[in-house]
Amino acid sequence: MPTPIISMNSNSVYGYESASRTKICFPSQHSTGLKFGSEGRSWDISSTPKSRVRKDERMKHSSAISAVLTNDNSTMASREEDVKTENIGLLNLDPALEPYLDHFRYRMKRYVDQKMLIQKYEGGLEEFAQGYLKFGFNREDGCIVYREWAPAAQEAEVIGDFNGWNGSNHMMEKDQFGVWSIRIPDVDSKPAIPHNSRVKFRFKHGEGAWVDRIPAWIKYATVDATKFAAPYDGVYWDPPPSERYNFKYPRPSKPRAPRIYEAHVGMSSSEPRVNSYREFADDVLPRIKANNYNTVQLMAIMEHSYYGSFGYHVTNFFAVSSRSGNPEDLKYLIDKAHSLGLQVLVDVVHSHASNNVTDGLNGFDIGQGSQESYFHAGERGYHKLWDSRLFNYANWEVLRFLLSNLRWWLEEYNFDGFRFDGITSMLYVHHGINMGFTGNYNEYFSEATDVDAVVYLMLANNLIHKIFPDATVIAEDVSGMPGLGRHVSEGGIGFDYRLAMAIPDKWIDYVKNKNDEDWSMKEVTSSLTNRRYTEKCIAYAESHDQSIVGDKTIAFLLMDKEMYSGMSCLTDASPVVDRGIALHKMIHFFTMALGGEGYLNFMGNEFGHPEWIDFPREGNNWSYDKCRRQWNLADSQHLRYKFMNAFDRAMNSLDEKFSFLASGKQIVSSIDDDNKVVVFERGDLVFVFNFHPNNTYEGYKVGCDLPGKYRVALDSDAWEFGGHGRVGHDVDHFTSPEGIPGVPETNFNGRPNSFKLLSPAHTCVAYYRVDECMSETEVYQTDISNELLPTANIEESDEKLKDSLSTNISNIGQTVVASVEERDKELKDSPICKHH
Repeated sequence: MPTPIISMNSNSVYGYESASRTKICFPSQHSTGLKFGSEGRSWDISSTPKSRVRKDERMKHSSAISAVLTNDNSTMASREEDVKTENIGLLNLDPALEPYLDHFRYRMKRYVDQKMLIQKYEGGLEEFAQGYLKFGFNREDGCIVYREWAPAAQEAEVIGDFNGWNGSNHMMEKDQFGVWSIRIPDVDSKPAIPHNSRVKFRFKHGEGAWVDRIPAWIKYATVDATKFAAPYDGVYWDPPPSERYNFKYPRPSKPRAPRIYEAHVGMSSSEPRVNSYREFADDVLPRIKANNYNTVQLMAIMEHSYYGSFGYHVTNFFAVSSRSGNPEDLKYLIDKAHSLGLQVLVDVVHSHASNNVTDGLNGFDIGQGSQESYFHAGERGYHKLWDSRLFNYANWEVLRFLLSNLRWWLEEYNFDGFRFDGITSMLYVHHGINMGFTGNYNEYFSEATDVDAVVYLMLANNLIHKIFPDATVIAEDVSGMPGLGRHVSEGGIGFDYRLAMAIPDKWIDYVKNKNDEDWSMKEVTSSLTNRRYTEKCIAYAESHDQSIVGDKTIAFLLMDKEMYSGMSCLTDASPVVDRGIALHKMIHFFTMALGGEGYLNFMGNEFGHPEWIDFPREGNNWSYDKCRRQWNLADSQHLRYKFMNAFDRAMNSLDEKFSFLASGKQIVSSIDDDNKVVVFERGDLVFVFNFHPNNTYEGYKVGCDLPGKYRVALDSDAWEFGGHGRVGHDVDHFTSPEGIPGVPETNFNGRPNSFKLLSPAHTCVAYYRVDECMSETEVYQTDISNELLPTANIEESDEKLKDSLSTNISNIGQTVVASVEERDKELKDSPICKHH
């Protein structure tokens, strides 16, 4: 989807415009009374988050189960669960939802009824979600048993290397539920299908034609890389004990607040090729740990035949992407992350499936009705913007497939949670296409709501947290649906976090379209704090979306062609580079400190990775040059990328020490648009951001909560971060009382104490209150800027670097980034990567 453009409507509610110029706005939640600061300068953070536009029954197992297993008149729910459907706790948090009580009761009843049906016919939700033990290939009593749900098939057989691709001796039988099965006895006490051999499901459809498909529950799929556009093959994966990876390390404890490093394994190599799981584990995970992230979010893990889809057009839902290795290699990566104390999330795509018939789940759709297919029939089963298929979430076997998929990734691979992609497409029958959300709650709770999908998501979150209570589950929703991030028991959908998707759009708009003098501190602060009370958000200044062809990262927007020739530390920084690095640090820190209850960064953006991402395709002669990460830029001591990388490390270290992201204390005490200064408190820290391009303020007065002595905890202007060293780190800032104790209106900006400081232009500083019991050594160590900030494997001294590079200073970096002319030509000639 194209990046939406942030706009403002007459009610001061932020919205978006898609490429078709369809305006989408988001409602303000009725105020909960949480206003911070003085009457004139206070800020309300109780409104809905903004996001961006992106991207749907079991056969009759008995007469008691209808095609759509949600009977409005069902009396199966227990008395205790009936009480839950009557009392919707979500309405206590937001009284404006009261008119939609019937809607919440209806969907809660649908959820309860569905759980009771699963309990009755499958033994419970957890057992239901172990479909991979029944379907696909499994070992049972000296046999390989293969089962496949394909009710529309007339005949079926299993083929592969093991039978010379001739299935005449391996015909399958169909039961009354549309499940085909076969038992293949061992041969000479060995499995008849060898490990790592190719297999497929061959079936005849109603028109009499036979087709070959990859089994829906296949655990691994590969392609012959030597043949262009070759089809994928399913692979029977059952390694002997000697080849099976056994996890050695326990899952790390769930962090109080996730600091997420979003990564794509395939493009993580510095070389123009696809990187492997093991190389990522050995080479990239240590970098992530060194920068003090506590969570890794892996993209493109589920198998997808089209590499350029960024992993969002999934073909094989239970299979790992074979480009980077096999299932045991991925287990090695996850175990290595756990050994470093990193939790690992996987991007899960249950909002749609690839339209690929040959390699994917869509190959099982041969024109049958929704009751016999994974997808809706007709227009409802097709997403016209994504060119992909949409699930029928009311279908019993679809529920089994998707819920089992979640449990599979949790239990087989020890993932610690999920980021659910494209939730907006699931929540509404219109999928958000050409739909403008005006801020009316009726748009969230009406006939347009896909209650089948909502119930699936409620079941999914209930299952995930039942299996693994410490799981972290994040929703990517652009509509701002109330209750998405609240517990299922309250009438919510059950996610732990939602992505604050409007924040990057705001920054891109400002950096691209506004002069520094025109930046509105009030508008930016509003964008960062505009989220629903009690629903946690993951804030980010930029993600992979801002890196694809046709777009630019923040660093590239700020410095553009200067990144090719002006990043050397051996010469003075140009005004463009000096401004660019300063604002890069400020934008990311402002987003982290004020934008949510967690933070996310995409791989490489922490050090201002130049250029764009472009997957191999015909338009670039199948080149991998722009589909990699140039880690040497951050490692080189003579290049300024190291400063942005060091500040990123320091930001995360600050949260590690002070836990401000997890703090419920968030008080914006001053928004000074004239001087371009914002002052706020988060946890025990006082943050001061001066976005003015020229003005430095001496003796600038800021409000604070507790009296005492304050010192610098982190300073973007420190020499270590490429700054000018204007802020004294050994200066004690003593507070003065303000106004009458207990009378807030007499305080300074609503705060009972204040202190004065130096605030240089384009600088942000965090201050902490010194504990009088701390020694001078402890005080020194609390300043994050004083920490040792290593860079990877740099053995050459600055003198050697200076000698080796003095002959051609202007060409520093030319060997690792393309010319600006080449970039402009590619941007002009290349289509936007269709990854969603």
